[in-house]
Amino acid sequence: MHPGLTRTLRLLGLLEAGRRVELELRLRQPRALPDAVILGAQKSGTSSLHNYLTQHPGVIAPLRKEVHYFDVNYARGEGWYRGHFGRQGETGLNLDSSPYYLFHPAVPARMHELLPDARLIVLLRDPARRAYSHYWHERDKGREALSFESAIDAEPGRLGRLEQQLADGEITHSRAYQSHSYLARGRYAEQLERWFGFYPRERILVLRFEDFVKDPLGGLNDTLAFLALPAATAVSLEARNTRRYPAMNPATMARLKDYFEPHNRRLEALLGREMGW
Repeated sequence: MHPGLTRTLRLLGLLEAGRRVELELRLRQPRALPDAVILGAQKSGTSSLHNYLTQHPGVIAPLRKEVHYFDVNYARGEGWYRGHFGRQGETGLNLDSSPYYLFHPAVPARMHELLPDARLIVLLRDPARRAYSHYWHERDKGREALSFESAIDAEPGRLGRLEQQLADGEITHSRAYQSHSYLARGRYAEQLERWFGFYPRERILVLRFEDFVKDPLGGLNDTLAFLALPAATAVSLEARNTRRYPAMNPATMARLKDYFEPHNRRLEALLGREMGW
């Protein structure tokens, strides 16, 4: 193994060990639950918004950005989840940012049971471009070997009944559902309808990714107002996860635009606003 890679792996191991020790210490202290949650969508600016929010003096950063309790770590229990947040009685708003929450069918009910009064934040991106960004994320992680076109062709077979199985509790986790859901994650209306079944609409802020990119400070301050926090006065607005990848084949883009057309119109009817996709 290359010496540089060995050193990197050792450092990552030490970092993870340090996180485990810190979590163990936190579990011995009374901990709060989050007041606000960034639900997703994945590859739609959630990392940047989390970064901006946690620079605000009124926000308490979690132990890690993506706790993923209500989706992949639910069996660890409430105590484990609380260990990622600030102390009970500490001044400030606790924040969870886990972009798989929006899409996972079991999460709305689980979250509402524990966090019925939480304020929820959703960022939505042109689903065709989101799908392509998601694909390259999976390629970079070594979890996708197919071409983009082959991957979207294979998606119905890969996902099969996984959504229903996750919703019914027949299975607790599915890597295919999490990683290979390029089209399914862009059908936003059906996901939001699940959330609206548990939370009143006034508790869910929906931001458009394209607007957030053009005016990140405006998007941040809209979010802070939603959270009843003062506007930001000093914040570093450096975007996160801005990887460049090859341009999408125009024919594939046209195909995706056609595919998402009815889903986008359903979303606009649900939200009562145009999304511009």
